[in-house]
Amino acid sequence: MLPTTKLSSEDCDSADAQINLPQGVQLRSLASHHDERGDLTEIFRAQWDTGMTPVQWNLVNSQAGVLRGVHLHLKHVDYLLMAAGRMLVGLRDLRRGSVTEGQTALVELNSAHQAALTIPPGVAHGFYFPEAALHFYAVSAYWDPTDELGCHWADAALEIPWPMTEAIVSPRDAGLPSLKDLFAATMSVPSN
Repeated sequence: MLPTTKLSSEDCDSADAQINLPQGVQLRSLASHHDERGDLTEIFRAQWDTGMTPVQWNLVNSQAGVLRGVHLHLKHVDYLLMAAGRMLVGLRDLRRGSVTEGQTALVELNSAHQAALTIPPGVAHGFYFPEAALHFYAVSAYWDPTDELGCHWADAALEIPWPMTEAIVSPRDAGLPSLKDLFAATMSVPSN
């Protein structure tokens, strides 16, 4: 098993940040331009190598203590960033044959240090909000129920070092199977 990496959006300009994330996961610093009126931050450019072309953007408002996930997509890429507050993104590379197969990471994104996180297919992810938060996320494909997989966030086999033992979750996420059952259902997660 590879060691778990803990990073914050403040670390995203470090080469170590990219090396210690599962293959294909990108943590990108976003530059804010400030003047007496406030700030402007570019959040996405087609010329950036994000590994995705967004087809849809979503805005999500979460209460303190909410956990969304752990979800797994085999067909689409996620691209996310904070508008307000902070979130902890738990990651686990489930792609068989990936050079980072089994690697976990816990990445903190916050609105004080703007950064965007790209999550490729085959990397399981969950979002925990220790405080009320607002985040944007883009997807590279429209919603498809056959691409909405997951496992229970508190499954010890995930080895995600969540900082809490309880969270507010949706009924769907509360009923997700174990990691072992997810593997049995998917048989093989392709490597990208």
